Amino acid sequence: MNKTKNTFLLFLTAFIWGVAFVAQSVGMDYVGPWTFNASRFIIGAVFLIPCIAFLDGLKKKEAAASGTSSEKSAPQDKKTLLIGGLCCGIAIAVASTLQQYGISMTTVGKAGFITALYIVIVPILGIFLKKKPRLIIWVSVVLALAGLYFLCMTDSLSFSKGDTMVLLCALVFSIHILIIDYFSPKVDGVRMSCIQFFVASIICGIPALILEHPQFSSLVAAWAPILYAGILSCGVAYTLQIVAQKNYDPTIASLILSLESVFSVLAGWVILHEALSPREILGCVLVFIAIILVQLPEKKKSSRK
Repeated sequence: MNKTKNTFLLFLTAFIWGVAFVAQSVGMDYVGPWTFNASRFIIGAVFLIPCIAFLDGLKKKEAAASGTSSEKSAPQDKKTLLIGGLCCGIAIAVASTLQQYGISMTTVGKAGFITALYIVIVPILGIFLKKKPRLIIWVSVVLALAGLYFLCMTDSLSFSKGDTMVLLCALVFSIHILIIDYFSPKVDGVRMSCIQFFVASIICGIPALILEHPQFSSLVAAWAPILYAGILSCGVAYTLQIVAQKNYDPTIASLILSLESVFSVLAGWVILHEALSPREILGCVLVFIAIILVQLPEKKKSSRK
C-alpha cells in the first residue's frame, strides 16, 4: 500500500515538474536564471513553514488522542536534518543553475534529453553504493532512454558548451536523488525540504544581486510563473519527492520522475497549443512502457530443502 502511494506521489511530482517547464520558459522572458531560481526557492521555503506548523499540530492531536506524548527531536536528529537539508540545497541550487544556463545555450529538445540521463546515472552511481538494480530495471532504463530520444531529440547529436552544462546538471540531479534516498528515512521530509530551499535561495540569491541586479518591476511581470515554480514546483513537488522516496528504490524513483519530459510535451500541447508529432507520441509510449515494466513485482526465488 505504501509503495502504491509513493508511486502516485512520484507521478504527481513528475506532472508538476513537466508543467513547470512552461512556467520556466515564460519566467525567463522577464528575469535572469539566478533571479528566477532564487525567487522560486525562497517562495518554496516560506510556503512550507505553515505546512510544517499544520503537520506538527496534527501530530500533537494524534498523540493526545492516543494518550502518547509527542517526542522531541534529539540533538543528533537535528544535526542529521541540517546536514541533509544543506546537502540537498547545494545540489538543487547547482543543478537548477546549470540547467538554466544550459538551456540558454542549447536547444530545448537536447536539454530535455540530456537532463533525463539521470535515469541512467542513478543506477550507475548506485552500483558504487552497493545497490544492485534488477535486470528489468536496466531494460526499463534502455526503453526510457529510447523514448526520451524520440520525445526530445530533434536535432543532430553534437555537444556544445550548453550541452555539457546540462549533462553536468543531470549528474548533480542524480546526486540529489541519492542524497534524498540516504537522508529521507532518517529525518522529517518536509523540514528537510524547507531547509534545502532556504539554502538554495541563498546560494542563488547572492549571484542574482551581484550579476543580474533584479528590478521589482521585472519580478512583478513574472509573478505568475515564479509563483507556480515556487509553490507547486518547489514547495509541493520537491517535498512530495522527499516524502515519496522514503524507503523507495532510487532507480525506480528516477524512472518515474523522468516522466516530467512526457508531461512537459503534453503541457506544451494543451497550454501553448504545440502539436505532438508521431515521433513524440512514440516517445511517450516507450517511456510509459518503461514505467509500467519497472513497477512489476519481483519474482521470489523458491527455496529448496
